[in-house]
Parts: sequence; C-alpha cells; structure tokens
Amino acid sequence: MEQTAGNVMTTFDPLQVRRTVLRMAYAGSTVHIGCAFSIVELLTVLYRSHLRFDGHDPRATGRDYLVLSKGHGVMAQYACLHESGCLSAEEMQRYFGDGTRLKGLADAHVPGIEATTGSLGHGLSVAAGLALGAKLGKTDQRCYTVVGDGEINEGTIWEAMLFAAQFRLDNLFVLVDKNGFQAMGTTDEVIALGDVGGKFAAFGCDVAKVDGHDEGQIDAALVSMKAMQNGRPKVIVANTVKGKGVSFMENDNRWHYTRLDAGTYAAAMAELEGAA
Repeated sequence: MEQTAGNVMTTFDPLQVRRTVLRMAYAGSTVHIGCAFSIVELLTVLYRSHLRFDGHDPRATGRDYLVLSKGHGVMAQYACLHESGCLSAEEMQRYFGDGTRLKGLADAHVPGIEATTGSLGHGLSVAAGLALGAKLGKTDQRCYTVVGDGEINEGTIWEAMLFAAQFRLDNLFVLVDKNGFQAMGTTDEVIALGDVGGKFAAFGCDVAKVDGHDEGQIDAALVSMKAMQNGRPKVIVANTVKGKGVSFMENDNRWHYTRLDAGTYAAAMAELEGAA
C-alpha cells in the first residue's frame, strides 16, 4: 500500500529519504546524520504500508500515532513527512535555520510529529499513554514508537513497559533501533544491554527480531504482530547499522556529532546517487 501526497504517488524510498536527510543536514550545518540513517527503513515501511496517516490532515481523528522516542533521529521522520505532503521543500531547506520550526529534535509543533522528544526515555511513556487512550476510547488506533538501544538504559523505558503490560496494550508497537552505539561510545561500553529481546519478553511483550534494513523482514514482522490481539505489547528488535547507506559513516560513531563540509557532502551524496 502506498500513500498519496496530492497527485504524486509516494513510495517512501530509503535512498530518497537518505538523500533528503543529507540535504537537510548540509543546509542546517547540523549533526545526528548517523542516528537518522539507521532508522530509515523502519520509518519508510511504517509510512508506506502500516501507519494510517494523511499528510494533508496530520491531526485527523482515527489516525495511528508514531512517536519518535529517539528524537535526535528526527531528520529521517521529517524526510518522510515531506514525502507525505506535510512539509514543503522550502521548509526542508531551512532546517535548523533562524525562525524555522524544524529543530534538531522532534517537536510536536510540527505537523505529523506527535510528541516533543529528545529527553531519552520520554517518548515511550507518551506512546504508552496514547495507546491506552485508544484502548479506553475503544478505537482501533495503533501507536508505533521508535526507541534507540542506547536509550533503553533509561529507567523510564522499563517503567513504561510495566505500564503497557499491566494495561494490556497490544496496540503499542515498539521498534528498537539496535545499532550498537550511543552518543559517547558503544552500548556495550556505556551500559551493556545483554539480550534486548529477552528483556522485553520478560516484561510481558511479544518480541520479534529483524534485520532493520530489510524492508521485507520489517513488513512481515509488523503484519504478524498486528494479527496478535492477545493483550501483550509488541516489540520489534531491529539490528541496524549506524550511518547506514554511506560507507564512511557506517559504524563510525563520529557521525553522531560530525557536521558535513562540502567535500563529505559531495562524497556522501555521490554514494547514494550511485546506489540508485
């Protein structure tokens, strides 16, 4: 299923989304490129095939919710919202500039962004509340949320999962971006996570593990889990590569905070153009 933005059929192509992210990062001279690249396929599959969302009516009653708990990866979501028709090309070009509403962390003032996030661990709690609201309202809305693996060493993540299990929120879908890094090092160096899927299962969740850059695997996991209306929250642990798509960024944690210059921008864009 594809979404239609105006008269243009959008396919949410990961290569196009990554090119848009690069243009934004270069225009705004900003960071978090690697963090955005690792979640591109997760978001494109959601927007293309699963998320009930109208780019021309982003607050529509009955929509599904998408909360980007790892709010620093927001450039990837902005790129998808641009394809949906929410955000204009002119606004994208002003990313992180003076007077723009497109900031470096997810902000609920932007159409299509459900929650202001960036304080790690915060978004999953908001998502659980939205899922509970849908349950209490007896709607069939689902709430999807993307969390980082570095983020899940925050205690609020596990408080939210206890809450979700207690209230049988099987309309809550947690996608874990397991790229092995966080701001200051690898997750193993900062706080080793062990068996991430096993931890969520112990908190009463249904768990699937996928290659986070294989769109077919992501789609199949979502289809399967949506069929499980058993009162258990759903978790997809997606093994991803930080900086995916540009060879000199992949698994190089310097691209958490490194800015593009003319040379690296041209080299990165050439790789993405060549992959088309």
